[in-house]
Amino acid sequence: MIVQSREAKVFVALAISMAVGVVILQALGNNPPSAGAFCLSSYNRAVSVEEAVLSRALQPAGRWGRIEIYYSGTMSGNIHQLAFLSGLASPEDINCHYVICNGIGGSDGQIQPTEKWQKQQPANCDRLNHEPLPDNGAQTIFICVIADGKTVRPTDLQIKTAEALAQELSGKFDIEPESIHYPGDWQ
Repeated sequence: MIVQSREAKVFVALAISMAVGVVILQALGNNPPSAGAFCLSSYNRAVSVEEAVLSRALQPAGRWGRIEIYYSGTMSGNIHQLAFLSGLASPEDINCHYVICNGIGGSDGQIQPTEKWQKQQPANCDRLNHEPLPDNGAQTIFICVIADGKTVRPTDLQIKTAEALAQELSGKFDIEPESIHYPGDWQ
């Protein structure tokens, strides 16, 4: 009799703890835990090149005429860390269209589309290579690769991802190959 009573108590405690766990998880919704050294939720939210090109806003033809890939000038990072280092109030204010992570701060080769891309807004980046803009008034798509280009080189996966993203964007927006600009030491 005592064994059955104990089993019943354990079963009730288990059922209650499971119910509380479900309630807590439901309350969290789709809000992942903040990223630490490794956060599985950020890995599960990896974006494919095809998905990265899509945006919430309408993508009018002729809006984009160039692609410029540049280094962040940092050894590590992601959208949130770049915004913080730039003194911005929010990651939504970051001044590029994509960030490609190097494995420190985000998964290696992970594409992070920014709010500027989602809203199809131009970025106000300084002219990185000082080449003249196209005469047709088309805007430049800026892709930031997490690396400083000196001590921290882009990873092979970052290079492949950036090139695949540039190819996908150039195909979608009819951007000529000569209008895709890479850093001078790009390999």
